Amino acid sequence: MGTGFIRLGASMAGGEEAAEAADAGAGSATARATAPGETRAFQFSTDEYREHERVDAWREVFGRNLLHLDFFPRSEATFHAKAQIFRSPTLRVLRATSAVAQQGTSRGLINNDDVSFIWVMSAHSSVSQLGRSEGLVSGDAVLMSHQDLGRLAFEGDSEYMALALPRTTLAPLVPDLGALFPRTVPSANPAQRMLRRHLELAHEDLVVGGEELRTVFIEHACDLLALALGATKDVTQLARRRGLSAARLRAIKDDIRKNCHRPGLSLSALAVRHSVSARYMQRLFEESGSTFTQYVAEQRLTLAYKTLRRRTLADVPISTIALDCGFSDVSHFNRLFRQRFGCTPSDVRNTA
Repeated sequence: MGTGFIRLGASMAGGEEAAEAADAGAGSATARATAPGETRAFQFSTDEYREHERVDAWREVFGRNLLHLDFFPRSEATFHAKAQIFRSPTLRVLRATSAVAQQGTSRGLINNDDVSFIWVMSAHSSVSQLGRSEGLVSGDAVLMSHQDLGRLAFEGDSEYMALALPRTTLAPLVPDLGALFPRTVPSANPAQRMLRRHLELAHEDLVVGGEELRTVFIEHACDLLALALGATKDVTQLARRRGLSAARLRAIKDDIRKNCHRPGLSLSALAVRHSVSARYMQRLFEESGSTFTQYVAEQRLTLAYKTLRRRTLADVPISTIALDCGFSDVSHFNRLFRQRFGCTPSDVRNTA
């Protein structure tokens, strides 16, 4: 099944109605496992509900039915929250903001066999599980079990991100997984930072991409999570070749997309910025079926195409647009543009 954002929001009077709203609006978004091959992306906002319904909606529709977690807000009168979640049969990715609250597993939800890796990106927080307690600051992450009672308490309005997956997926990659709950992984951990960046950059691709892309993404995410937690020696070697390389390439490509208009963009400068060698970066692109030069040119051509279609820039000379998009030679730009789009820059501008 393809994905597309489904907005969860309906007037409700209590928990049962919330679950029914989820079923109707989200294709049976219940605590049952997603059907094989079923992948969905959800948006949720308490703004879609009346004030007295918001806590029940967040707890029932979003927490218990989609995440298998419970929520305990400090104030029901002023509670507000928003979230996006990507959910597949083997992985869930969450980004959320909310007013001050605690979240965690309750007695009615501890039969779930998932684990969660949660990033705290704003308020300080504390976590407790299995008789252990730790504090977290912005940028830290923590591993939590859904099989055991536990709480994550935020001291203020919070922004956080989470990755949830079956324990059986992670256990073979990390020795003595049970001893790591609730272990804090600090923001200084390189694999932890790389995994977070990997999730942030892949969000749109997960929504519109096919099953093969999602399978590769999940594989790489598991690799990076295992590295962050302390993978076995064999897994570490595999993860460094596979997950870490993919995450680095994605981060480099995102950097290029944001800065392709700069004429001084170079392989050596990017290599320094991403703390890798120029040869290593070349190899990353080659293994992906492209080259650094080809990828930069593609991003610049795409930027030029979009710019030429803007009516507000109809009086700007094409040569100026070419230079503003990072090309230093207008003739070279015109030739590449025709090869890429099968028409001239003037044709694109005229059809706009």
